[in-house]
Amino acid sequence: MASFAKPRHLLLLLPVAVIVALSLAAAADARRRQVHLRLYMHDILDGPEQTAIRLIRNAGPPHEFQKGECFGDTMAIDDPITESPGIIGSGSGPVVGRAQGTYMLSSQRENVLVVAVTVALTDGPYSGSTFTVAGRVEIYDDAAEVAVVGGTGQFRRAAGHVVWRTSKLVSKVYVVVELIVDMSVPANDTAAPGSGSLAFE
Repeated sequence: MASFAKPRHLLLLLPVAVIVALSLAAAADARRRQVHLRLYMHDILDGPEQTAIRLIRNAGPPHEFQKGECFGDTMAIDDPITESPGIIGSGSGPVVGRAQGTYMLSSQRENVLVVAVTVALTDGPYSGSTFTVAGRVEIYDDAAEVAVVGGTGQFRRAAGHVVWRTSKLVSKVYVVVELIVDMSVPANDTAAPGSGSLAFE
């Protein structure tokens, strides 16, 4: 008759399994390559160069602090991405990508947006690659941190965070948002960057 390990013997193996799992995780982290980018997103709410439209308005109760806004109000964006914070067409440099997605007024009483945005780069060493960010942004904070939750192309299986902060308030309908990207990708999944103008740190 076959013999079976007693439960206490299995418990003795548990620390070994934990050590092996931690070692494998550390080895996987060591094989990841760091990517650092500083980008600028131009969000324009009105006018001939408008890049953001309202999808949902006044569906929920009036917001306690944002006058004229309601809980659940949602915007869709297709914002240009540049390397510098200058105004589009006047010192911003070339457009190197687009930020496409939504942001929603997600609190009834706090000044909070929840964002879900994919940044698609169209110029520079990472042209054709995308990364996606999601998280909670306090509207009047100096900076917020949102998560990098994935990517495609050279950013496949990306993970990390983005510091999201207002760089310049050009007008009531035009804001420039600085995106400081700190993420990692699997080294063996990522092609070497090609030539291009996109600056990265």
